[in-house]
Amino acid sequence: MKILIINSGSSSIKYQLIQMPDEIVICTGLVERIGLEDSMIHHQTSNNRIEGKIEAKDHKQGLEGIAKILLDPKNAVIRSTDEIAVVGHRVVHGGSSFSQTVFIDSEVKEKIQSLFSLAPLHNPPNFEGIVVAEETFPAAKQVAVFDTAFHQTIPEVAHRYAIPKKLSDERKIRLYGFHGTSHKYVSQKAIEFLGKSESKVISIHLGNGCSMSAIKNGKSIDHSLGFGPMNGLIMGTRSGDIDQSVIFYLMDRLKLSSKEVSDILQRQSGMYGLTGYSDLREIEEQAEKGNKDCELALAMSAYRIKKYIGSYVAAMNGLDAIVFTAGIGENSSTMRSLVCQDMEVFGIVLDEKRNGIRSPEIREIGHVTSKIKVLVIPTNEELEIARQSFQLLMND
Repeated sequence: MKILIINSGSSSIKYQLIQMPDEIVICTGLVERIGLEDSMIHHQTSNNRIEGKIEAKDHKQGLEGIAKILLDPKNAVIRSTDEIAVVGHRVVHGGSSFSQTVFIDSEVKEKIQSLFSLAPLHNPPNFEGIVVAEETFPAAKQVAVFDTAFHQTIPEVAHRYAIPKKLSDERKIRLYGFHGTSHKYVSQKAIEFLGKSESKVISIHLGNGCSMSAIKNGKSIDHSLGFGPMNGLIMGTRSGDIDQSVIFYLMDRLKLSSKEVSDILQRQSGMYGLTGYSDLREIEEQAEKGNKDCELALAMSAYRIKKYIGSYVAAMNGLDAIVFTAGIGENSSTMRSLVCQDMEVFGIVLDEKRNGIRSPEIREIGHVTSKIKVLVIPTNEELEIARQSFQLLMND
């Protein structure tokens, strides 16, 4: 059967059409820079590649563009929407309602909508993808795979906040964790690479959204993102960790509303707030030209990642490997180099020559003297979503 995977990020939509259970990829694609004037679509089949500008002022337009290219007679990917049996959707926030992959019905959609405020950059486009897919592929079953599900194994000592117990118990305010599909996929690959079931791995997912997971024996035990996908590392437009006093100051002294503060911290901060650019490729280009703001932003981002590595080594009482993944993690040799500088105390030593080599395969970039494996593992959230969607259908 053909399963279409839709993975809506905060500023991009990745998609794959996969023949299951053989896991044959029929086509892959990406709509990037959504909301900007230079939005692009990249579409790849086994014998054809299409690249070009696309009008994508929002995720709805981006998804409509994807549907159009899949049905384009010139590409011959599908001739009818009926060929697609399942559409698998990445949904970022499942809250306390979802710990497993589920078929999407009206009740599921209502719960996803109820979590908009906790993941305002993600759940709305995730929901939009569901609505558009229901209209475009009416014969297909719609499936939701939640980013938060992988992190259900995080122990209470790590997921509970030091707030009144009533808020934790009744309002379910806790650390949920995100990018779970990616962290699960690459950590499993790392464990296979290490050749040992008992393992301590730190997975570093760096894209427009960023997060890190401490993964012990294949289970998530801590994570940098929390109640919503906003804290932790410095991201494209999100601030990451910030003193709560700053929020009170903005509201009490500058008289900003909670919505205005949320907009500042989620859409105007991070690398964009520091430099005026949200795309790391542009920031690296500017840094090479001597832009001090961009140089500082790169250093700050790497510094934050290093702090989390240290805390997770302590939490797991050791480390076997660190894994770089996602758009920045896989492609930015600069960021990987900055993160691994002066980390010999943890046994992490980078080989700069290896670090500069690009490959679509899993690769080791640590120096021969490095006690810890330093890996670059391309994530494949879409394949993981396809596997879970197919399994759900088989168990139905």
